[in-house]
Amino acid sequence: MKLNVIFYSMYGHIYKMAEAVAEGAKEVKGADVALYQVPETLAPDVIAKMGAAEAKKKFSHIPIATVDNLAEADAVIFGAPTRFGNMCAQMRTFLDSTGGLWQKGGLIGKAGSVFASSATQHGGQESTILSFHTTLLHHGMVIVGLPYSEGRQMTVSEISGGSPYGAATIAGSDGSRMPSENELAMARFQGKHVATIAKKLAGK
Repeated sequence: MKLNVIFYSMYGHIYKMAEAVAEGAKEVKGADVALYQVPETLAPDVIAKMGAAEAKKKFSHIPIATVDNLAEADAVIFGAPTRFGNMCAQMRTFLDSTGGLWQKGGLIGKAGSVFASSATQHGGQESTILSFHTTLLHHGMVIVGLPYSEGRQMTVSEISGGSPYGAATIAGSDGSRMPSENELAMARFQGKHVATIAKKLAGK
């Protein structure tokens, strides 16, 4: 059973969450898990001006995603930061290139799931995931969220992302806050949960 984690990250928050998602998915016997990042659409000089060049070097070894990485998988878990309550443009551009795959019905019946990040607790982590689901539904994917059996999403003793729609991390207004252990644990849970369901859907 093949599961691909496809993400976009600028400062490393989503990359850290993607690693945790992959760790969780690998706990499921027979799961072949791979990480991919969507192509960057910003010019290198723009990335440098945004102060993201050094951060992006830390995950530059992750291969660039192609539409084939969607078609080959039994399940895909997407990760994207919030941009004004929606997914970032880089992820939107990648998804907008999947028209041919849609015409073939290439993702129908496959498990799809989403995790996200936002600057603040109410900065759009939930709306980003929910708006992402629209695209997955158009592709005929079976949406998998983060069930309340993962009780860490109800944590109130500390600031934490995460909801029944999917794991999330809060980066802080200046991006200085990296994913907490609580948030990473939810990401691992989500990875394992999606892999378990995908294995059943694939009959493997």
